Amino acid sequence: MIEQLKEYLPILIFLGLATALGLAFMIAAIVIAVSRPDPEKNSAYECGFNAFDDARMKFDVRFYLVAILFIIFDLEVAFLFPWAISFYEFYGPEAASSVGFWSMIVFLGVLTIGFIYEWNKGALEWE
Repeated sequence: MIEQLKEYLPILIFLGLATALGLAFMIAAIVIAVSRPDPEKNSAYECGFNAFDDARMKFDVRFYLVAILFIIFDLEVAFLFPWAISFYEFYGPEAASSVGFWSMIVFLGVLTIGFIYEWNKGALEWE
């Protein structure tokens, strides 16, 4: 039983050090950090809204739409690279008529049609 517990000792040491270091950094940030808020620091930053305002204010839907479109087309690329590497390593360069290749072409086609649809609807235009 003690031999099995010795196998977990490095994990427990790592968790203990990670917890101690994390707490030390948080406490050091509270103690050492200088906090002098001014109007410039509290002004709107990148998003265009005031930093401290009513939480129930109206939020433009275009922000959500752009974020969702970015996630959709970013995932396309995120799926494309691992697929290309594994496809090339598994099938080789002469596997152009494979089911995996054509399924990825269908996947890219569907996403391209969606991109063209969003472009025609004006979802990518900003006023």
